[in-house]
Amino acid sequence: MINKDNKNAQRKKRHLRVRKKVFGSSSTPRLNVYRSTSNIYAQIIDDEKGKTLCAASTLSSALAETLKGKTKSEQAFAVGELIGKLATKKGIKEVVFDRGGYLYSGRVLQLAEGARKAGLKF
Repeated sequence: MINKDNKNAQRKKRHLRVRKKVFGSSSTPRLNVYRSTSNIYAQIIDDEKGKTLCAASTLSSALAETLKGKTKSEQAFAVGELIGKLATKKGIKEVVFDRGGYLYSGRVLQLAEGARKAGLKF
């Protein structure tokens, strides 16, 4: 019998390994990404205080109208732009990118490019 590795368990291991080094402070908070099969979520977190400063996802009411008929990558780019705009409103210009154990390609890459386009630096 062939045993398949659980991909999500492998991702969680990678995420824990990355989280040992990636830490969000008050001056440079952490931009965290979670990707499910149908949605993508992003939040900016201050790890020193343990608080989420702002969040965006494909389920956000601000994006609900504009995401209809778009591909998942286009939706991820729009979420990245929204999180970037919310961050600049709060005065956040620079963040540390936490890809959540996912490969830096596809939807994760598009979200990062959208956030950069909106003015975030990482």
